[in-house]
This record gives sequence, structure tokens and C-alpha cells, in this order.
Amino acid sequence: MLRCREIREDDVDALVDLLTRGFASGRDYWTRALGRLRDHPTPRGLPKYGYVLDDDGALVGVLLLIFTDLRVTGESRIRCNMSSWYVDPDYRSYGPLLALRAIRHKEATFFNTSPAPHTWPILDKQGFVPFATGRTIAIPVLSLSPRGARVQAFQLDVRPGQDLNQAEIDVLRHHANYGCLSLICEVDGERHPFVFGVDRRYWLMPVAHLVYCRNLREFVHLAGPLGRFLARRGCIVVKFNSNGPTRGIVGRHYPGGPKYRKGGDQIRPGDVAYSEQAMFGY
Repeated sequence: MLRCREIREDDVDALVDLLTRGFASGRDYWTRALGRLRDHPTPRGLPKYGYVLDDDGALVGVLLLIFTDLRVTGESRIRCNMSSWYVDPDYRSYGPLLALRAIRHKEATFFNTSPAPHTWPILDKQGFVPFATGRTIAIPVLSLSPRGARVQAFQLDVRPGQDLNQAEIDVLRHHANYGCLSLICEVDGERHPFVFGVDRRYWLMPVAHLVYCRNLREFVHLAGPLGRFLARRGCIVVKFNSNGPTRGIVGRHYPGGPKYRKGGDQIRPGDVAYSEQAMFGY
């Protein structure tokens, strides 16, 4: 008897087996990922882990979900990253059931930052739209620096003010705990928050991935001091989601690999906070 149901705490061991079977990442990666989902402050009434396809007790499909309650202009907004969507080959025709079950939660804005090409038509039919159609590979260290700009790593004693609110501080703190580089760039007496993930899969050097900024214009304006801070930590190259060439920064846009969202408008290039890459690592 095949059914689509919410993941339970006692599914975790079998779920690690399924995810290891479905993706190139090893058991340690998935054990850490599920541990971070367990510790993540999931909004009340929403799934802690996501959904599985259960065939008479055997797990044959999974869609992990990361629900997060964010404060946007003082209001509560729920976002959900749909991640790690896998179904065993004999059950592939039932895969869309997982996404359909997830998007019943109408209060959330959904986004998917790593959809496999064979799922793009499914997402289109389910009402998802691209929020980024490609990515930009940039070398921000070559950008000019605004006079007096200073970059520091996030510290726990940071306090909110008119230039940096508590919700932004929470984003910085949470992502620092995930192993990201949470930074504050101060210029002209104002603080600007940034989060970068570090992708170490490349042979020559680590690559920084822009996880969070208020908007891409702010990143471009402060790319010089941010780039020099990252370069001192071995990250010369920064990648970020984009919809075309980005003026004002040395880099190149590469089309392809769309990222999708459904509902709301708060998912945009430059903000993929609380996504699988940021929380689970690369």
C-alpha cells in the first residue's frame, strides 16, 4: 500500500539510507542535514522534515522541506525550501505527489534552488516560476571600495539598531552556526549584512556562494571590501543567482539551471537564506 505521509522522527535512519541511495553525498552528510532540520525552529503546525512515499513500510521517495518563519518589514512570512527530492526508479511516476502534498501549505512561499532538469516541467505545471535563470561568476576583489568601508565577521554581541534589525541579526547568527561566513560591512555609519557559503568542491580554490544580502545593488556597491575580506580567506571567486549580466562588478553571467519559487515575492537573487546549501553544506 503506497502512501504519501509526513516524515516521522523514527524514519530518520531509513531516510538516511534512501537519501544516500539517491544522491552522491554520503551518510555523514545526510545525518548532519537531518540533524540540522531537527534543530531548526520549524514554525508550529508545519512538517519538521518533509514528506516520504511509504510502500508498506519501505521508504521509496522523499522531499525534504525547510520551513522558516522570517520577519519582513515587521511582518511574519513563512518560506519553505523544497530540497532533496528523490524517488526510487520503480516509483518515479508517483514523485509529483510529494510536491503536491507540500504546496498544500498555502501560507508559505516555496522555492527550489537545485531542481533536477527532469523536474522542471513538473514545477511549471504546479505553478512555480523562475526567480533566477542562471548564475554569475564574479571576482569582487577587483571592484573599487567605498571610502572607509570596513568588513567584520559577525559576533554574538552585535545589537540591533536603525541600520540593522533583529531579524537580520538572526539570519547572520543562524548561518554562522551552519558554517557560513556571516559578515557585516560598515560604511558611512551604517551596517549591511551579508552571508556567504563556502563551496570547497572545486580543485583549485574554494568558491564563495552569496546566500543573503538585502539586494544585489548593495552587494555590487560593497563588492570591493567584501571581496578583499573573502580573498584573505582563500575565496577569490563569488557566485550568485542572477537573471543576466550584473553591471558594476567584474564577472560573467551563465544562463541555465533555473531556480524556482511559488507564491509571494520575497524570494529573489541574492537571498536564498535557509536553503539546503546554506544549512546542509556543499
